[in-house]
Amino acid sequence: MELVKRNIHMNKLKCKSTLQLTLDDDFNVPDVKPDIERIITQQGDIKIHEIQAMNGKLTVKGELDFNVLYFSSEDTRPIHNIPGQIQFDEVINMDQACSEDDPIIKWDLEDLTAEMINSRKISVKSIVSLYVTVEEIYDEETGVMVEGADDVQYLSKKIEITDIAIDKKDTFRIKDELILPTNKSNVVSVLFSDVRLNNIEVRLLEDRFTIKGELTVFLLYNGENEESPIEYYETEVAFGGTVDCNGCNENMIEDITFKILNKNIEVKPDADGEERVIDLEVILEMAIKVYDIQEPEILCDVYSPSKEITPIFRDATYENLVIKNNSKYRIADNIRVPGNQPKILQICHCDGSIKLDDVIPKDSELMVEGVIDVNILYISEDDSMPLCSLKGSIPFSQVIEAKGLNSGSNYEVRPNIDQLSVMMLDGEEIEVKALISLNTIVFEKITEPIITDLEVADLDLEKLQAMPGIIGYIVKKGDNLWNIAKKYHTTVDTIMEINDLENDIVKEGDKLIIVKRVDAVI
Repeated sequence: MELVKRNIHMNKLKCKSTLQLTLDDDFNVPDVKPDIERIITQQGDIKIHEIQAMNGKLTVKGELDFNVLYFSSEDTRPIHNIPGQIQFDEVINMDQACSEDDPIIKWDLEDLTAEMINSRKISVKSIVSLYVTVEEIYDEETGVMVEGADDVQYLSKKIEITDIAIDKKDTFRIKDELILPTNKSNVVSVLFSDVRLNNIEVRLLEDRFTIKGELTVFLLYNGENEESPIEYYETEVAFGGTVDCNGCNENMIEDITFKILNKNIEVKPDADGEERVIDLEVILEMAIKVYDIQEPEILCDVYSPSKEITPIFRDATYENLVIKNNSKYRIADNIRVPGNQPKILQICHCDGSIKLDDVIPKDSELMVEGVIDVNILYISEDDSMPLCSLKGSIPFSQVIEAKGLNSGSNYEVRPNIDQLSVMMLDGEEIEVKALISLNTIVFEKITEPIITDLEVADLDLEKLQAMPGIIGYIVKKGDNLWNIAKKYHTTVDTIMEINDLENDIVKEGDKLIIVKRVDAVI
């Protein structure tokens, strides 16, 4: 007699931690560049070079890449930039982490400011939040049937679980060449650039998946046209492709997230030798999880009329996917130019980031509160301040339907800005419109008693022989044929046959004839 078991592939959160760090350093203006008169704006990006798990802690190495735009009246080309990096090497305490773990790290650039110390030196300060999680892949071994004995009776039931079929990381490379329109002058030097990822769609196929999306590419540069020394160019770049993913199919559920791992914009000469070709290369990092909804049958009970079988139970916890959706919302608000800044002549570029302040579960709903931080570059009406920046925040509150959500559920909401547009209402006010997506995934925890082993012994023949051969039995409240058959060392089929029952359903007060299995005594 052998208990047949099945492994159910599960993924669970092992531990997590958050670290907020402050990066602060001073930088000199390069000798080849003029003095700073006024800082216009700054941008930054976090790059993680290494994350290593050790027993009880993690080490994270990376850098903040920044670019500071500034105005100088000492040059015919008044707009200049100062790029730089601030390195960091941090230790995060995580008691349950071990050297075999593969941590997942996310980050938010909470704040970035650049200030003048003097005309030849700036101070760059930033606050960075690091979010580290360690997940554990494990197999839950569950008894599903018994082999090796003809008269063994076993009771099974179906449960719905979410099996993690694929959990891995991969990269997707995007390469393209962009040609400046004829109304744009040749590039002398790039001052500021931005690449944003928008509207990604994923479709699972057999052993692969397709992706398509858009990149918004913005370039601010010094041009050859002396009458308009500041030039800018913005365009949408569509991309798509197929990624190998062995083991997936179209019936599974994907949970694939994307982020820009690396981006490079390089201006090259065209066939005429003019600097008009923009060589774009972007590497996307993909965190790939694919789930398979299954309904396995697990053993609930086992007995034999001819043997004393004691099942060994243990509570096992499974996860079941309740919800995975991507809700989209339109948000609009106005931003005014502060009184100490010049009026807007023309908008060059806008970018934004979205942050969630709170996610509150309530009555099969998730209450989501957050803010969209918007940064706008514009050409002003004031020639002494030709390029300015404008920052604003747009709060929002949304309700996500989450049927099946309960106090024991695990949930995650991932925000993203799918579209962001701005329009001048007048020289002092801008209308901002955003389409945001709230990608929501909810798991419920299921605890089931499972059979992990069987203890088998011979029957107590004296006790069995003392039982009457035929019993008249009146069904009591809570009885079922399985429990009755197990108690009197017979089978459900035998009871049904003797009593001419069409099915195994009985109700309180029913009268049954129960005949003891003779072969159980012999």
